[in-house]
Amino acid sequence: MGHHHHHHADSSTGKIKTAFFLNFCFTIIEIIGGLLTNSMAILSDALHDLGDSLSLGLAWFLQKFSNKDHSSDFSFGYKRFSLLAALINSVVLIVGSTFILFEAVPRLLNPVTPNTTGMMLLAILGIFVNGAAVIKLQGGDSMNQKVMTWHLLEDVLGWVAVLIVSIIMTFVDVPILDPLASIGITLYILYNVVLNFIQTMRLFLEGVPKNINLEDIIHKMNAIDSVVSTHHTHLWSMDGENHAFSTHVVVPADADKEEVCRVKDQIKEIIHSIHLEHVTIEIEYEDEPCSISNLHLYEKSD
Repeated sequence: MGHHHHHHADSSTGKIKTAFFLNFCFTIIEIIGGLLTNSMAILSDALHDLGDSLSLGLAWFLQKFSNKDHSSDFSFGYKRFSLLAALINSVVLIVGSTFILFEAVPRLLNPVTPNTTGMMLLAILGIFVNGAAVIKLQGGDSMNQKVMTWHLLEDVLGWVAVLIVSIIMTFVDVPILDPLASIGITLYILYNVVLNFIQTMRLFLEGVPKNINLEDIIHKMNAIDSVVSTHHTHLWSMDGENHAFSTHVVVPADADKEEVCRVKDQIKEIIHSIHLEHVTIEIEYEDEPCSISNLHLYEKSD
């Protein structure tokens, strides 16, 4: 079982590594091509690809790094480092997108005709390279892999837009289409990046994962027979996929071992559907003071 998991992790790392080198090499070609063809649309897509290369590079590194076992310095393990990658990547893309908008908006007033043949060739190459990276990453189970696949699919769509614009401009003299395409692509990227940034910050600040109702979990725990009340119930995420849960549960003063074990089992059943890496259930007896002061009690409802 352990060997299978290790092999699977290696497979994910290898796929991300291949996609990273494909994307990074093409990004260099793209930046040079964007400058040579004088196309803002291509430079916008180059920025997107640079962001994806950063994502893939960090994902490749962290896919290996986050699989490390916990240590005395990082007792929860290293999974949280993937949030750092997402945060860095989001900041880079937000800054880059803002720069592209500052460059593209003035071009609406004074559009420059780009080299449409060069645009067309780069767009076709972009569709092939990003398409190959998508095919390489497909079928992955890791969150990193799935997120990267969606990013690269967005790239393919961006290049399809550039191809359409370059074909139109080859036959019709409408140079304004280039900055318009650039602004459209950039705003789309910016919208998704800002959403991702907000979600990443929420996880960084140890907010309850959005798809989980903590109040509902507390209500169900308090409905268990032999539970007097609960307090200090916390749920947070390590990396957006693997979560941690802790709670203090008060049981009657005369509760025996069998009763306590049953309460624990029922709580584990309630949180069973959540992907939890760490679970802590502290049992306290009714006549026993809690080790942590300033309690926030969730009393059992009648």
